[in-house]
Amino acid sequence: MSKHEIIDAIRRQNRSAAVAFLTSFDEQALRSYLKRLSLLRGGRGRASHWVREGKSPAVVTRLN
Repeated sequence: MSKHEIIDAIRRQNRSAAVAFLTSFDEQALRSYLKRLSLLRGGRGRASHWVREGKSPAVVTRLN
């Protein structure tokens, strides 16, 4: 899937995501976001799950 196709797939699931914003991300980040969107559409409950990727921090803080 090309970057353009990934962006089109994301926009089908999230119409509020601006093309200009999405093009600023690399293909891997877009694939990850599309995968997460697809999992969210699958429903909720005990059978649903999402696994955080290792390079993404579990806790983020903001310094003032």
